Amino acid sequence: MVVASQLRPGMAIRFQGQPYRVAAAEYHPGQGKMGGVTHARLQNLDTRTFWEHSFRSELKLEDFALEKQAMEFLYADGDQCCFMSPDTYDQAEISKDMVGPQASFLEAGLRLTVEFVNGRPVNVVFPEMLEVKIDDTAPPMHQQQETTFKPARLPNGVEVMVPQFVKIGDTIRLDLQSMRYMDRVKTRAM
Repeated sequence: MVVASQLRPGMAIRFQGQPYRVAAAEYHPGQGKMGGVTHARLQNLDTRTFWEHSFRSELKLEDFALEKQAMEFLYADGDQCCFMSPDTYDQAEISKDMVGPQASFLEAGLRLTVEFVNGRPVNVVFPEMLEVKIDDTAPPMHQQQETTFKPARLPNGVEVMVPQFVKIGDTIRLDLQSMRYMDRVKTRAM
């Protein structure tokens, strides 16, 4: 059991018989005799829908551990993505809907954490940052190097906005949550 005021992102709870993952939680202390409140954004692990709810801070909720396993992406077949455990060679098929918009960044051999509930995959955890190569973009404009952005296409077809100095073949760090350019990866001289 966990008290609602101790909810943190990434935790898994069972509320009204449904399994949820805490996407965000913010505790607001009360004043005087008024108790505090925790505002939480929850994702239902069965339906994948989000729900916002306010809990009294002293409310006890059933928490449970998500089983986490490092798995390697093998291939995508239609609407399914196939992952394999490098230790046991067990395979799991996960729908592209469950993987989310980051499915376009899956490449054979990419190792990611897959979360399970009762042996059923419920989530694929991507890193916050991913290094990707620029496949196509306009030539650099040297007058406004830092202040203006231009579209660039990645090898998977996704378009992102990058600064003017980025050119074809550069590798950039991309924030996968916001799909925003963070910085250019420095290449080492050999």
